[in-house]
Amino acid sequence: MCVALVGGMDRLKRDYENAAKRCGVKLKVFTGKESCLVDKMGRVDVAILFTSMISHNARTEVMQKTRSMGVPVTFLHSNGVSSLRQCLSDLIAKREEETCAL
Repeated sequence: MCVALVGGMDRLKRDYENAAKRCGVKLKVFTGKESCLVDKMGRVDVAILFTSMISHNARTEVMQKTRSMGVPVTFLHSNGVSSLRQCLSDLIAKREEETCAL
């Protein structure tokens, strides 16, 4: 599963990536300061937005892109590594349930 993380803190970028790697998830981290954020995002299965650490403009761009691609978006207010870990665990569990239901 490939996940885009938008928002968060620059100093935690490596920690976000390591947490996702331990969960078996490929994570693309964008702190929101990148130019052409939407173009760099590429194809992802899920987008996670840290709402406390993202500009309104970046949020709007990401929402337009994900809607056009049919990608689900998860919003988290907390930008900590433990919040990301919990969110990824929930996403993986949900995906496994959907797979078993098929």
